[in-house]
Amino acid sequence: QVQLVESGGGLVQAGGSLRLSCAASGRTFSSYFMGWFRQAPGKEREFVAAISWSGGSTRYADSVKGRFTLSRDNAKNTVYLQMNSLNPEDTAVYYCAAARTIVIITTRGEYWGQGTQVTVSS
Repeated sequence: QVQLVESGGGLVQAGGSLRLSCAASGRTFSSYFMGWFRQAPGKEREFVAAISWSGGSTRYADSVKGRFTLSRDNAKNTVYLQMNSLNPEDTAVYYCAAARTIVIITTRGEYWGQGTQVTVSS
């Protein structure tokens, strides 16, 4: 079982940056793939980024590639999503997720945080 708590959301102007954090509980954090999804109003939840157990491998949605960077610190049981060059289309509730396989973390997640709102103004 993994419990996830996100932080770092807020309001930012277009072109700005935010860093989201996701703190996980549980001694097996380092054995989980971690990722982020987002859900904009009226839209389905979509995959944003994922990272492997070691942090050595990452995947990104095409819409965020080159602007977002996902990293993890297993000693702190925390993952970080650095979001740069934000635009209004990035406005959404961002959810941290954990899963035991790369397929699950990039499609539907297994454990979820409560979400944090990111709003990008034009």
